[in-house]
Amino acid sequence: MRLSKVSFRYRRRERYVIEDLHTRLSPGEAIELTGVNGAGKSTLLRLLAGVTKPTSGTITDRPPVVAFAPDRFPVEQPFTVAGYLRRMSRVRGGARWEPWAERLRMTHLLDVRLGELSKGSAHKVGLAQALMAGPGLLILDEPFAGLDEDTRAVLPEILTEVTARGGIAVVSDHQGGLRDFPAIRHWSLSDGHLTDRPALLSPVPEAFAGPTATVEVTVPAGEMAAFLGRMRDEGYQARAVAHEEAT
Repeated sequence: MRLSKVSFRYRRRERYVIEDLHTRLSPGEAIELTGVNGAGKSTLLRLLAGVTKPTSGTITDRPPVVAFAPDRFPVEQPFTVAGYLRRMSRVRGGARWEPWAERLRMTHLLDVRLGELSKGSAHKVGLAQALMAGPGLLILDEPFAGLDEDTRAVLPEILTEVTARGGIAVVSDHQGGLRDFPAIRHWSLSDGHLTDRPALLSPVPEAFAGPTATVEVTVPAGEMAAFLGRMRDEGYQARAVAHEEAT
């Protein structure tokens, strides 16, 4: 997925919220987006998701299945939680939401009307609708806000699963919910400009105490997720560093 000269402003003659952004996202990456309130984080996430169009520039090669959970879930809709998820399942071609309701510990909320949910419970509904379709691009805006401790603990596990199968995860987070996430790429937005810091590998496990080496391996794009999964299952630190297109 490539962003080329992407800029955005809400009205002509207003300042640009996002200005001249160039970057590329590769399969298997997890990205943490930070910045002060009003920096434009939510705007950037909507641009990535395709909800908002750039004022200028292009976003290309977006994965076919995109899921976006905004920071404020639209609770004004006249549904119960179960009713809403059933409708979203139909939109997503019959995707199953029930396993996510269980995993996010929200089965007790299924008969509650959306307008009666707390912020944390509404976030869970937003996460369930985003995860049910197995997205290739998962975008979460402040997903840890208001969540209970158990759900906060399980969310990094879910993001690991998304990236392990080749998905891209972009998460706006100012609460440090991803502080221990392995090999995460860091974006910081300030004055419309993006600072991009590459992912750093997590500390070497005790099993690898002593000298270590970094090896670059090239695999077919369709096999990358399975390869990374095997390496991680065996205890190695593995991440995607590039995605080459056929020429």
